[in-house]
Amino acid sequence: MDLYAEIIVDNNSTQTDILYTYRIPIEFQDNLKIGMRVIVPFGMGNMLLQGLVIKMKNTISFNKNKLKDIVEIVDKEPILSSNLIELGLWMRREYLAQYIEVFKTIMPTGITKKVKQYIYVVDENINITNIKSKNQKKIIKFLFDNNGIEFEELKKALEISNINSSLKSLKSKNIIKVENKIEQDINKKYEKVVVKLFKNLDIPKILKGLNKLAKKQKEVILFLKDYKEIKLKDLTNLVGSSYSTIRSLESKNLISIIDKESPRQVLDKNYKKTENMELNKEQTECYNRINNSISNEKSKKFLIHGVTGSGKTEVYIQLIENVIKKQKQAIVLIPEISLTPQTVERFVSRFGNNVAVLHSGLSLGERYDEWRKIKENKVDIVIGARSAIFAPFKNLGIIIIDEEHENSYKSSINPKYDTIKVAEKRSELENAILVLGSATPSINTYYLAEMGKYELLQMNKRANKQEMPNVDVIDMREELENGNKTIFSNRLYNDIITNLKDERQIILFLNRRGFSTFISCRECGYVEKCPSCDVSLTFHKKENWLKCHYCGFAKKPVEVCPKCESKYIRYFGIGTQKVEEMVKKTFENINVERMDIDTTSKKNSHEEILDRFKNKEIDILIGTQMISKGLDFPNVLLVGVIAADLTLNLPDYRASERTFQLLTQVAGRSGRGERKGNVVVQTYDPNHYSIIYARSHDYIGFYKEEIKLRKIFNYPPYVNIISIVFSGLDVRELEKITKYISDAIIKNIRYKNKDFDVSNNISKPMPSPIPKIKNKYRWQMIIKSSDKELKVIKNIIYWVCIKNKYNIPIDKVKISIDINPNSIM
Repeated sequence: MDLYAEIIVDNNSTQTDILYTYRIPIEFQDNLKIGMRVIVPFGMGNMLLQGLVIKMKNTISFNKNKLKDIVEIVDKEPILSSNLIELGLWMRREYLAQYIEVFKTIMPTGITKKVKQYIYVVDENINITNIKSKNQKKIIKFLFDNNGIEFEELKKALEISNINSSLKSLKSKNIIKVENKIEQDINKKYEKVVVKLFKNLDIPKILKGLNKLAKKQKEVILFLKDYKEIKLKDLTNLVGSSYSTIRSLESKNLISIIDKESPRQVLDKNYKKTENMELNKEQTECYNRINNSISNEKSKKFLIHGVTGSGKTEVYIQLIENVIKKQKQAIVLIPEISLTPQTVERFVSRFGNNVAVLHSGLSLGERYDEWRKIKENKVDIVIGARSAIFAPFKNLGIIIIDEEHENSYKSSINPKYDTIKVAEKRSELENAILVLGSATPSINTYYLAEMGKYELLQMNKRANKQEMPNVDVIDMREELENGNKTIFSNRLYNDIITNLKDERQIILFLNRRGFSTFISCRECGYVEKCPSCDVSLTFHKKENWLKCHYCGFAKKPVEVCPKCESKYIRYFGIGTQKVEEMVKKTFENINVERMDIDTTSKKNSHEEILDRFKNKEIDILIGTQMISKGLDFPNVLLVGVIAADLTLNLPDYRASERTFQLLTQVAGRSGRGERKGNVVVQTYDPNHYSIIYARSHDYIGFYKEEIKLRKIFNYPPYVNIISIVFSGLDVRELEKITKYISDAIIKNIRYKNKDFDVSNNISKPMPSPIPKIKNKYRWQMIIKSSDKELKVIKNIIYWVCIKNKYNIPIDKVKISIDINPNSIM
């Protein structure tokens, strides 16, 4: 019977963003399934590429003689379930992404199979004097010493122009041969293991039969008396024997040396076993409401609005216990890698080795092994950041997204997906429960809860019955008028002194890394900017570098103004480095640690810092937003916010929301033990409503104020925002092409919907707020759309910007489309 497969081919071009039909050879028909990877010939040269089978069918509407055959099946079992494939197809439509972008996001990093060519000399004794071509002689001589080299390495080593024709000629003469090998970047990790083949009863006889001089062999035999098998490296270390000694015993059939898989260990701590805590009245109410849906096996969506310290995690854990009892599985998402150590500890101490972890802080090999544990049903719980939503569970029962308001749940690279929306879709496909939790839900989510999309559950009290911390707002304008020019208000300074005397720990928060925000000439106003991006460089004092936080450019700071040659160069603004320096100067003989991107770039650095803080080896922890949420340290009674205005002054409609969320979340780190905590918020705008409501922990008050403004100015959740950013090297060409595209989109929207208010809902293309990044100029257009209009507008953007229906020279620019972006910067 004829059978065909529709396949996504591993090629990033927008021109190949379609499903390709291949014939399934008879010998593959019984084994091939949807969701498996295959190797297929592609293009004019029949290059062998990896593909993913999306559909299978037994009829086609075109000439089957034109079809190519699948060459090889890569997987024994489908790598993606039918539900994950359906989710990926939905994401492609929802976020206007390419097939390959979506499915590479869903599959684990590093497992893409690549066909590599290896070049061999057929006869190493060949006489090369008969070969006339210099290039061919050069290749053969190189292969004498490097026989079996991979093609790309050969090409790089010899730098021969038109090397393909030389290789083709040598192959036709049967001087070389080319072998294709299918490889992937990440594989299982193996270790050599010694397996005992003899019985302990036979040891006297074995020892007697060994040469009298073979003392080490005898030691090994005696040592193995207590082992069935042991790692080779452990055996050689413990006995002090050489590898040749072990091989000698193998040759006598007394032992066997085998390669055994050694999974990479992510959870290497011995966590103390803990029991379920007794739930209070509010926790019990939340638990019962959600558990009813679990018991009825109905897909339902919940939002837990619980203040910081209200015990949401304990509710999550006990819900997951019930899910597992029903032989189902759970995904728990957290927004920051910095939260992973504490979250993992809570879950592993309750569920033991039934937990896998997925986040970007792991090596590719570790992520691959954790992914396989999930795929092979060896665990029932996965904890991770955004990408863990694609964990390959076969019987998913619940998805929990903690701190659901966090920006990191929105991907900034293609496909620019919103994890919350993806989780909603997956929960529907898998008939699973979705639980969102936050002390400061996003305005959009809370609005949807009011509209009935989520069932809203409230937890208004802390689980330990402790009161919420006092929040004091300090007007830094008054501090300045009173002669205080330091970064510490008198109130914060005195509170730090008091807490240090009481041996209490302190968290200081500033959402900006580096030492100074920028350096400028006081004489002419010149500001040191990145040559590749239209942004000021940030001064990092420890390294004595000016750095660009967009492209990574770095240079030494200038001492003389390059514009007017003045020596009046001054450093403005503050970052976490400067706060660290000022703390060390102001408060002597204390242990200070900084936690930001610069100090946590090394593997496990988050965990090491937080472990030291937990063990009270750090008195003051200074950090950016990675310390503002989820962390639970009972000995912290004081949190200081150095500058609350940083997020407030961003040119973004969500600036007030972000300020309120950050202040509320960081305040929630204080007073989580038995004593009431204090928070000191320093600001130059103490009367802003986001700060006033954060001071009183009043989310509902803030929400009511903010939602009114969103409606007046026509912002989400009342509309959807589509941001289209165009970038290119030639600013004039970029402007011209951007206007062509904009005109085409507007023309089509007017044609499809005559009632659409173009003037109020579409911004004319203009330079982006950051007009240049990495040497590329940036233009932007913003479209506002109702839910009803969104599908039509996305289709128009797809045909204009991706399929290029109007033959605009879009290959000269890069187009980035973001549906409901985190920021319109």
